[in-house]
Amino acid sequence: MDDHHLIRQGLRQLLEKEFDIQVVAEAADGEDAVDIVGRLRPDVVVMDVEMPGINGIEATGRIRTEYPRIQVVMLSMHSDPVLIQRAFDRGARGYVLKKSIDVELVNAIRTVCRGVTHLSWSIEEAVYGVKQPPRSTILQLTAREREVLRLVAAGNTNQQIAGILGISIKTVEIHRSNLMAKLGTHSLPDLIRTAIRLGLVEL
Repeated sequence: MDDHHLIRQGLRQLLEKEFDIQVVAEAADGEDAVDIVGRLRPDVVVMDVEMPGINGIEATGRIRTEYPRIQVVMLSMHSDPVLIQRAFDRGARGYVLKKSIDVELVNAIRTVCRGVTHLSWSIEEAVYGVKQPPRSTILQLTAREREVLRLVAAGNTNQQIAGILGISIKTVEIHRSNLMAKLGTHSLPDLIRTAIRLGLVEL
């Protein structure tokens, strides 16, 4: 949802090329966006930060408060960490820079649908302080840890992973804790993003 008609049309054309994405509506301002979401209940909202009336961040806050199952991907020209953090604080699940729309937006939509946070990689370190661990640390991952990592990235719960690998849930939890420690991450989204960046798993 963007206040510029030409940009909205361009986004629609980009997204409608994808077999698994359907564009159900557009909005020209923040109030209209909140109203449309309330009526149509889409899975994902693509929201411009700069909107007439209430801005995109405030509109996102209202949407996420009223409809917590709906995910929001923010679009912006700005990579200011403070602005980005405000967007996530109000409930945004993804943040994509407009200069990267062609290569990132579709992936961002699919990622947030899986319940995983998406942030443009060019600004990820500025916001989260996520740094790539040394190669020696990556090589220390055991074969079992790599198996658990792949299953975690695929969206499996601890119970599902335990069933697939024939191990206890407690053992799965230990493996996840060890993975976070070795890769220097502090949350599940960080763990998955780091693993993808390092080529340990694929989307």
